[in-house]
Amino acid sequence: MAIKLGNTPAWMKSSRSTGNGACVEVKSPAVEAVVVRDSKDPQGPVLTFSPEAWASFVTDVDHGAFDLR
Repeated sequence: MAIKLGNTPAWMKSSRSTGNGACVEVKSPAVEAVVVRDSKDPQGPVLTFSPEAWASFVTDVDHGAFDLR
């Protein structure tokens, strides 16, 4: 999912979402923050990451670091 830091004010569903209900949504309302929430609970808690932490996480996902299959 490509988000623009500080220029993605609306929630975007992950491009890796498969329709099985296990989806996350991401936005970046400010240059210094990437915010993540559970799409099933839009009023629920959110996680906020620095751009560096988010980039590191996305890189690890792309390289299969969390592939538990």
